[in-house]
Amino acid sequence: MPDSEHYRYKLAWLASLREAVAAGQEATVVCGDMNIAPTDDDVFDPEAYIGQTHVTPPERAALAKLGELGLRDVVRDRWPNERVFTYWDYRAGMFHQDLGMRIDLALASESVAGRVRAAWVDRQARKGSGPSDHAPVIVDLDEAPDGDIGPVVPPPSRPVVKRGSRKLPQSS
Repeated sequence: MPDSEHYRYKLAWLASLREAVAAGQEATVVCGDMNIAPTDDDVFDPEAYIGQTHVTPPERAALAKLGELGLRDVVRDRWPNERVFTYWDYRAGMFHQDLGMRIDLALASESVAGRVRAAWVDRQARKGSGPSDHAPVIVDLDEAPDGDIGPVVPPPSRPVVKRGSRKLPQSS
């Protein structure tokens, strides 16, 4: 609830996050469950949330301060006019009615945001038995600035040269 101890902690945490981003690297990504819907377009019905957290002016202002540092909302950049949600309450079938909020965000500095090739919410991951109340946000970047695309899959472990030549430390 607004003005609770948890709410005040959230605003203080956002201020600390802003300081860390301001002091950090130029190539920056901040992503996760921010528990803030950036605008009224990011909730199914703004009036339903009056008096609730996630949409208060202080929360939104604290989030906007990250944007003032140059962080861009890469999902909203890709889907500027679409209804895009990442969270749906379990109660009353809200997912199936698409009565949600977009509170899981991917914010990126200009140098990273310019490399985004795709950004979306994987609603399919939210379906099925035992799902989370959130759907994952997926951001696909092009190759790294130095041209390295990195390992597409983890490199294999080094092969054993001769079987039976190694023993576990506890078996001695």
